Amino acid sequence: MPTWTIAAVQMDCRLGDSAGNLSVMRSKLREAAGRGARLIAFPECILSGYCFSSAAEAASVAEPLPGPASEALATDCRELGTFAIFGLLERAGDRLFNSAALVGPNGLIGRYRKAHLPCIGVDRCTAAGDLPFEVHDLGGLRVGMLICYDCGFPEASRVLTLAGADLIVLPTNWPPEAASTARLLVPARALENRIFFAAVDRIGTERGFRFIGQSRICDVTGDFLAISDDDRETILYAEIDPERARQKRIVNIPGEYELNRVADRRPELYGALTTGRTRSE
Repeated sequence: MPTWTIAAVQMDCRLGDSAGNLSVMRSKLREAAGRGARLIAFPECILSGYCFSSAAEAASVAEPLPGPASEALATDCRELGTFAIFGLLERAGDRLFNSAALVGPNGLIGRYRKAHLPCIGVDRCTAAGDLPFEVHDLGGLRVGMLICYDCGFPEASRVLTLAGADLIVLPTNWPPEAASTARLLVPARALENRIFFAAVDRIGTERGFRFIGQSRICDVTGDFLAISDDDRETILYAEIDPERARQKRIVNIPGEYELNRVADRRPELYGALTTGRTRSE
């Protein structure tokens, strides 16, 4: 099975300047494609910015899917033979979602709406995601999407794994308080599911909030294939082999030391996960 070169674009954006942000994204897409990347990922809300103070302000820069930005990037993907994932504020009727879009040479392939919403930034103004966790086959690479805070909920990554994901892409906007998520949870999600995991964060400061960068791409072992240790603009690249993510059975000593993090589950014991709220909430 052919390997894929993927890229994570760690960049800043300007609040409310969708046209300007899109122009920079298109330039970065070309740069990454020129380095051989076939899937290029951008941060959460990179099209619009994140720190909106009201739903009305956020809605003023929201776009439908498909829409102008997804069509523009699809045009570039068609020319370059690539795929792209980017974060935006999605307008759907009178509702507003923090979304990620997957586009390719033939246009919009899929969308994901952030399921878990913290009380911060634009997430105070958006509706909770109402779409299922889906995996999209790009022709040899099966990709699932999550957004930022979703990484803190292992169930989301596990559902995508069970749906066949080789790679999970996480557009994110991490403030300094989320440094432990970058350091600990991203490799944990990769290791516990034996999948590739790419977290792409933004940089810069917006209305007093600083974003830390620290994007990373993890191997199926949880080890880092590419990592940013700071908040400077960069593009991370990694070569991934989808077949490794599909080989869940790990044989260290045949018949004596074997693991399978999917087949060894005990879902009949996990009923509490779906019974609703607990007394600790």
